[in-house]
Amino acid sequence: MTNFVLIHGAFQGGWIWKDVATRLRGAGHLVFAPTLDGCGERADQLRPGITTDTQAAEVAKFLWSEDLTEIVLVGASAGGMVMAKTAELARERVARLVFSDALALFHGECIRDITGGRMSVETGLAVGPTRDDRLKRFLAELPRETAEWAADRSTVHPKGCFDQKVVLEKFWDQTWDASVVWCKQAGKPGEPHQRRCADALGARWHELNTGHFPMLTMPDALTGIILSG
Repeated sequence: MTNFVLIHGAFQGGWIWKDVATRLRGAGHLVFAPTLDGCGERADQLRPGITTDTQAAEVAKFLWSEDLTEIVLVGASAGGMVMAKTAELARERVARLVFSDALALFHGECIRDITGGRMSVETGLAVGPTRDDRLKRFLAELPRETAEWAADRSTVHPKGCFDQKVVLEKFWDQTWDASVVWCKQAGKPGEPHQRRCADALGARWHELNTGHFPMLTMPDALTGIILSG
């Protein structure tokens, strides 16, 4: 049995890992898919001060409280940043990392350095697309029923996670057992960003011919990569 912790991306919650988590649990593994502070069903907790660093600190504390070791961390999209910081904070507990079409920022970078642009919704606390905008993006990859299900659960994301520079003073200098999954039909962060991550970590390289949400479009293939590394 392996301990898996699945970290979602922006505008999402732990719900997005439902299909992958079901497959991993069916194979006999212990799986957690926490919803990050201020996201998903915790969006009503939005407040000043939520950043990638504070979200990662919460996940690291969760790993400690559950006494988890030999963990495989999986990060999708903006969850890659939270995963990296969590790994830095809980180095002794982490066995392997999987970047699933994920942002992998260097120390001092922020999301907007990579993605740029403005969102449909921008407030002092949060950024994100409207529900209609999110539905359009999901419909580009998913059947309508699944797209509607995902759009209904999508939320805005804490603004600090986009604007605050990540603090990764040790992560990139350490040795990690890592895999990088590039989704060939996805837009940002894109192949050059994924290659940069893989090269910096000496990570195994995987490609999936799908968009930015392989946990919804290709759960079997993504689960296989997560299991095998």
